[in-house]
Amino acid sequence: MTTVFPPSRNANALAPYDCPPADVPTPCLVVYEEALLHNLRMTAERCGGIERLMPHIKTHRASWVVARLIEAGVRAFKVATVTEARMVLDAGAPRVLWAYPTVNGHHLASFLSLARQHPQAVLGALIDSAQGLDAWRQAMGATTWPSNLSLHVDLDPGMGRTGAPIGPEALSLARGAAALGTLGTFGGWHVYDGHIHDRDIELRRGRVAEVAARLRAIVTKGRAGHGLSAEVIAGASYSFDLWPTDLATYVAPGSWAYSSDQHDIELAHLQWQPAAFVLATVISRHGERVTLDAGAKAISPDKLMADRFRWDSPIVMMNEEHVVVDGGSLAVGDRVMLLPRHACTTAYLYDQALVRTESGRWEIRAQLGSKR
Repeated sequence: MTTVFPPSRNANALAPYDCPPADVPTPCLVVYEEALLHNLRMTAERCGGIERLMPHIKTHRASWVVARLIEAGVRAFKVATVTEARMVLDAGAPRVLWAYPTVNGHHLASFLSLARQHPQAVLGALIDSAQGLDAWRQAMGATTWPSNLSLHVDLDPGMGRTGAPIGPEALSLARGAAALGTLGTFGGWHVYDGHIHDRDIELRRGRVAEVAARLRAIVTKGRAGHGLSAEVIAGASYSFDLWPTDLATYVAPGSWAYSSDQHDIELAHLQWQPAAFVLATVISRHGERVTLDAGAKAISPDKLMADRFRWDSPIVMMNEEHVVVDGGSLAVGDRVMLLPRHACTTAYLYDQALVRTESGRWEIRAQLGSKR
């Protein structure tokens, strides 16, 4: 039985990886802890220090990863769901930002409960509309606002997904948040610029600078005219290293943890190492093509079929439990390590991972998987 790793496609050759044990059921999510920690060091170096990192946990959704990051010096985390927030807090995180401006009353009540259950931690949540602010008022009812919970105004840098326009409306929301309790109830500003993903870093730098200039104006006005917090949480995988350090208190990339086929190619200058693969087995061969046991339910379900993982040629066919590719010299029974095009949605499909630990052991470790 042969185990084949994906080819390198940039100047940074893939690091040597140990092969998983022979008795592993496939498809299986395989994570290399040493590569993960390498990526943390590279990311911290690029952003100006680990204390400036507020990494999004959406890529791994794993408490063991959170624990390792805390051990390494990370003090703040960004999450997308209340379940992720609970996991991060239970792992001992001192600070968490729930970066999702929902108006769902059930979720707001759950997050308020988390704030009360973890009085030693600092929690933040997003609003981007008057309706969102009202939803928090209704969720609070007649109770006292938790002293460890603040609201941050989500700003739209041009992505058009969530966020208030960078201007008077956002300032009004910030003042409204402050009025819920003390001025401390307004925690600051949040900007996610995920639409800035040009391959040319200088183009990205210019686009970030334009957003930063508009943001700086509103932050300055809010601080000088209304005494509002000037804290800014900004950035994404393609921009976190470009945000001015005197403006963005924190930067919040997420995909750095495991990298991916896409980021390994397009962000090669960051020197991230792919840290997560899907181990698959060749189960059938038909002429020059082979069938693997890693279909749409196993890897990068949100990407176009032709490039859901790294291969020497486009994917021929993919169904729920099968994928057909050009087989080369592969034989039935061989194993292949597939590098996902998108690690976040791949890891989401698994409630556990086979981890090659920093010390060289193989361990099964739990993660949230698709738990909402």
